[in-house]
Amino acid sequence: MTAAYFDQFNIVSLITIRAPFMGDFAVSFTNSSLMMLSVITVFWLLFKGEKIIPTRWQLVMELIHSVIRTMVKDNLGKEGAKYFPFVLCLFIFIVLLNIFGLFPYVFTPTVHIIVTFGLSLSILIGVTIVGLFNFRTNFMSLFMPGGAPLALAPFLVLIETISYMSRAISLGVRLAANLSAGHLLFAILSGFTFDMLTNGLAFLSIFPMLIMIFITLLEMAVAVIQAYVFCLLTTIYLGDTVALH
Repeated sequence: MTAAYFDQFNIVSLITIRAPFMGDFAVSFTNSSLMMLSVITVFWLLFKGEKIIPTRWQLVMELIHSVIRTMVKDNLGKEGAKYFPFVLCLFIFIVLLNIFGLFPYVFTPTVHIIVTFGLSLSILIGVTIVGLFNFRTNFMSLFMPGGAPLALAPFLVLIETISYMSRAISLGVRLAANLSAGHLLFAILSGFTFDMLTNGLAFLSIFPMLIMIFITLLEMAVAVIQAYVFCLLTTIYLGDTVALH
């Protein structure tokens, strides 16, 4: 029974390509790849609104555009406006993966730590490279707080380096953990409700059904909030490429 709850997280190979010269190495197109490709397609379709009188979908996209632009402007100022397209695309990509994952039998890539950690690590590496390009060696001042005693420098540099590198872990784990917990809770409650229905306890199953409706609404909110938090923290981290603190 416990294993059944985790079946929703299994990555299934849909297409596997093996070439004679590749040996044991194979390239697979999985359900995770399919979902990401589907989200990119939907993402492209959503941004095709060019009507003067916007449709409902176009209004939603304009609202998202406004919210993300405000977030970038508040945290990065005018100099950080160049990062707006990246943050907007990142938000829509994550939020669509999260929301699509709420549908039955739809795989959610963002519940896998390898996906979320891959995103967060890539962002951290990008921030470091851009920071070094913009500030050269002055970027290293992030790892040594100003005014600190020189005798404490080795310890402070070590602590600040660990803190800086842990950004990737906290950013990726937060997203995967929150979504995984919600999916597991929903699977457990739905299994419990189904058992009650099959055992002739239809009346008593009304209560867990109501809880499932509440959990569904909660998970929809979590899907959007976690995507927003991920992008908000990304924007804050990008601040190190605009101005050193």
